[in-house]
Amino acid sequence: MAAVLACGPGAVLSHASAAALWKVIASPLSLTHVTVPGDGGRKRRQGIVVHRSATLLLSHTILWNSIPVTKPARTLEDLRRVSPPNEFAAALRQAEYLRLPLGDRREPDHTRSELEALFLRLCRRHRLPTPEVNVRVGPYTVDFLWREQRLVVEVDGYRTHGGRQAFEDDRARELDLGLLGLRVRRFSYAQVTRQADRVARSVRKALGA
Repeated sequence: MAAVLACGPGAVLSHASAAALWKVIASPLSLTHVTVPGDGGRKRRQGIVVHRSATLLLSHTILWNSIPVTKPARTLEDLRRVSPPNEFAAALRQAEYLRLPLGDRREPDHTRSELEALFLRLCRRHRLPTPEVNVRVGPYTVDFLWREQRLVVEVDGYRTHGGRQAFEDDRARELDLGLLGLRVRRFSYAQVTRQADRVARSVRKALGA
């Protein structure tokens, strides 16, 4: 509870810490995970990992044993993106065994980050053709692929793509994908979350849709 209060209004216990509270995984030994609403990357305070989420809604949270926490369905969604597949599968089995309310949980969308999930949601909201998600193309795993249109979309968060080496790696990757006959479009976190209409128009034009 102290960790949640330390992170300010709207903060809730989340990820592995919430999963432990729901008893779907063993209690983590060290850091406490807390999610707060808003944009930006993940930060760490003393003993706390703070996740900032643009998709955290009040309906995703509940007060449980006097602790604000993500509901089981949201907890599993968060856990899926940060856990190895076998660990997530075990947590899901335990949640189902405990008959926790999981709502109309869909099949995994294969996204690996919140930004990828936001982009996929953007595609659905703007009725764009559904892309393949995190698929191998040559030596690379690309974020989104429209195979027939030979289009790749990569979404870049600054935390993982900032810095000179990441910039050079991204340019080399884009060059190699171009040599494979693919066109590449890149969008930032700010573009996906704050300029969704422009991003959708750009993708639709590239697809010829």
